[in-house]
Amino acid sequence: MVLVATLVANPSNPVVTEELVSRLSGIVAVEKAEWLNPGVALNLLLGHHINKQSAETAIREAVADLPIDLVIQPLLGRRKKALLADMDSTMIGQECIDELAAEVGLKDKVAAITARAMNGEIEFEPAVRERVALLEGLDIGIVDEIIEKRITLTPGGKELIATMKANGGYTALVSGGFTVFTSRIGAMIGFDENRANKLIEKDGKLTGHVANPILGRQAKIEALHDVARKRGIAETEIMAVGDGANDLGMLELAGAGVALHAKPTVAAKADIRIDHGDLTALLYIQGYHSSEFVTSAGAS
Repeated sequence: MVLVATLVANPSNPVVTEELVSRLSGIVAVEKAEWLNPGVALNLLLGHHINKQSAETAIREAVADLPIDLVIQPLLGRRKKALLADMDSTMIGQECIDELAAEVGLKDKVAAITARAMNGEIEFEPAVRERVALLEGLDIGIVDEIIEKRITLTPGGKELIATMKANGGYTALVSGGFTVFTSRIGAMIGFDENRANKLIEKDGKLTGHVANPILGRQAKIEALHDVARKRGIAETEIMAVGDGANDLGMLELAGAGVALHAKPTVAAKADIRIDHGDLTALLYIQGYHSSEFVTSAGAS
């Protein structure tokens, strides 16, 4: 099995240097070095008989003081045919339910519950119901204002989705959040579909209830099964990305499960973790060169 080590830095801090490449070549058996984006992303094709764990330990020690992510995987099959992505704190920088709670003066209380649920300290589904109950009476029209004024897209997200779609990939936004957000944000980023929970409203105001069943960890697993089946692809041909405990199931099942700036318990369990890079890191670890990135429909 041929292994490839991909080193990725955040594009805003291009710290992958030629000197580092030379140093790593003296530490592990490197057959070929290939720049995917000078200063930002690099492939190291490793020797045929190298041990993955030993190579990873050696490289991590060498880059320990640098904001560089490392992924070692088989060269064959790393370019995926579908992407399943979490939304809150993954494709966007915020937790939408916390932003809704801000409108009723309860952001700190709700954010504390959110953090515990995302770190796996409490069950996800009851936590959703508890937080939504606090939103009773809130005008649903506030969602548009929140998206316009307070939601920020994670850098690299549009390039990730557009590039995978341009290369025949399918993309699904699978969120434990709410359809009033995923439908709008999914369209902004370019996803093929979105799945999330439905807030119940009456006369334009939230009732404090969410429709059954709650889309949590198991529903994300089922979404992965469903996309694989409908697309006629293997689950190993799917990449999944998320940051919370409710994402772990799909991250473990996907061919490439990426914990992106994840909660500690999630990062510790994920095979692939991106702590420094943005969402373009998910393209680099599939072997895409920056010159292949699609930045808008039909253009690169």
